[in-house]
Formats: sequence, structure tokens, C-alpha cells
Amino acid sequence: MDTDRIVESLRTFVLRERRMPGYNEMLRLFGYRSKNSVFNVLRALEEQGYIAKDSGGKISATSRLAGSLKLLGKVQAGLPVDAQAVEGELVDLGEFLAPQPEHTYMLQVQGDSMIDAGIHEGDYVLVETGAEPRTHDIVVANVDGEWTLKYFTRDVSGPLLVAANRSYFPIRAKHSLHIAGVVRSVVRRYLSPS
Repeated sequence: MDTDRIVESLRTFVLRERRMPGYNEMLRLFGYRSKNSVFNVLRALEEQGYIAKDSGGKISATSRLAGSLKLLGKVQAGLPVDAQAVEGELVDLGEFLAPQPEHTYMLQVQGDSMIDAGIHEGDYVLVETGAEPRTHDIVVANVDGEWTLKYFTRDVSGPLLVAANRSYFPIRAKHSLHIAGVVRSVVRRYLSPS
């Protein structure tokens, strides 16, 4: 088995398609004729940490397959200073943005109620489930049957959800409030106009 070739073709597919290929796609991708050969390759890739399988057998790419980025240093956001490229450590974005990936999911933001917190429409938030919200944490909450993204706080009357935009009033649950998770990271993509 040519592991390097297989890993590279699998990595290219995952980065391009943003999903793992199915068994038939892997047959073509790896140049194999039998699904049993693909099964054996997947077992080896799992042992080497390139992929993971959940209890239902679903395959997902690990950070080792998806790749890492090099952290070169810091950049001044104020007045310009001389900068030098230096060798840096590799940073796995998945681990950096979601330290507990098994308890983290991603949502795309709609609306402008958190704009003063630097969260804009179209951004992605990484939300950790099971975390107890603290005052001023940004949370995903179900309030009286509707989902929202707001600051969590408390006052003498109990929990309160507050927007980061003066155009919105604070929200207090009338019947039910469920905090689904705490926002741990915000991701924004900057795309050049085509």
C-alpha cells in the first residue's frame, strides 16, 4: 500500500469536497477494484490516525488528514513595524478552534444582533455543548421555542439574553429557556471578489 499517495489523494478530495468520499468513490480514488481492499486501507488509516470511525461506522477525517497551518509569529495591528519570517510551530486549526471536538458543532450566523461583539452575518460560530454558561458568555439558546445567539447574563429576575446591538431589546424567557451551548470561536472567511 502506497500510504503517502493514498493520504494525499484522500486529503485533496476532503479539502475540495468538504466531506469524506464514499466506498465507490474511494475505489476510483485509490485505483482499487474491490471494496475489501478499500476496507483494509481504511483500517490502516484509522490505526495511523488519519481517519476516525464513530460507533455507527461513519468515517470522518481527523486533523492529521485535514492538515495543519504554520504559526509564524505575531503581526502588529497598530503602527507598522519591521517583521521577519521565522520558523514556527504547526497549529492544528481544528484543535485550536475546538479543543473538545466531540462536544462542538458549527453554525452559520444569520442576522446582525451580535455585530458589536464582532460576529457578523455569514460568520461561523463553534459552539461547545455541555458547558455551563457564565455571565457574558455568548450562547446559543432556545427561548420559548425559538433559537438565538446572545450574551448570557443574570439579574434579580433570573437569566437574561442580551444582544450586542443597541437595536435589539434584551430577551427574558416567558415559558422556557434552554442553553444549547457556549460559543468558543468565530470564523470568518474573506473572499476576493471574482
